[in-house]
Amino acid sequence: VQLQASGGGLVQAGGSLRLSCVASGRAFSTYEMGWFRQAPGKEREFVASVSWSGRSTYYVASVKGRFTISRDNAKNTVYLQMNSLKPEDTAVYYCAGHDRPYRSATILSPNDMDSWGKGTLVTVSS
Repeated sequence: VQLQASGGGLVQAGGSLRLSCVASGRAFSTYEMGWFRQAPGKEREFVASVSWSGRSTYYVASVKGRFTISRDNAKNTVYLQMNSLKPEDTAVYYCAGHDRPYRSATILSPNDMDSWGKGTLVTVSS
């Protein structure tokens, strides 16, 4: 599966952005998908995941209640709706996936993932 992320940009604190990640390949529907981010000088960190079916999601505590991950398997696309953005959300955001059907979403490690998209930069100004 090849992934292409988009939707990043510059936004003021308190604003919103929606990231999209389009997948090519027929295996998308069995992939658990995740969003990760990497701020300057920091390690890549897990943000959110969505199960193969879309019925289960998992979030890191720092974004819970502000971010929503979802997917549309008919469009081979996963989304990350980001609301109430904070300057500390500034990072390059990456979508990633791995084949994991019939399981609920869980916390993911970068080492778990089979496929990665190129990142999209999100900058939140104070």
